[in-house]
Amino acid sequence: MKNTKNQQIVIGGAVIFKENRGKRQFLLVKQKENESWEIPKVTVRRGESSVRAVIRLASEQGGMAVRVLEEAGRAVGSTIVNAKSIPQKFYYYLMLQKGGSSDLIGFDEFKWVEYADALKRLSLKREKDMLKGGKDVLKEWEKTHNLKKQEVVMF
Repeated sequence: MKNTKNQQIVIGGAVIFKENRGKRQFLLVKQKENESWEIPKVTVRRGESSVRAVIRLASEQGGMAVRVLEEAGRAVGSTIVNAKSIPQKFYYYLMLQKGGSSDLIGFDEFKWVEYADALKRLSLKREKDMLKGGKDVLKEWEKTHNLKKQEVVMF
């Protein structure tokens, strides 16, 4: 993108959850040692959709098979690149881990934690809002798809 006027960075966020022994857990990661816990995110490549980017993140870095349920939320921000402020758009998606590895590459650390613990560990307000949005979307999704938490576990 040579035109800096329209330059913008699009980020896909993956609010990934799984059912583990009857408890719902969410994935949090640390990009680098001594950084704070966050929701996994990936920069969307040119010509790629934000949904495709988060699926790529889950499969390439997470070794996971996932199902995108719904969008969990959107946010805007900015970052500094070459001393210029570049706008960012964030698209977060609620995703169910269907299977795959428990070893995640490309992150310094990762943890599967229950919702309340995840909320405490996240430091950015945007991340907390997206986790809450994901939980709300999941509640609504379960209603409209006639699935209860227990039924998801039984299937």
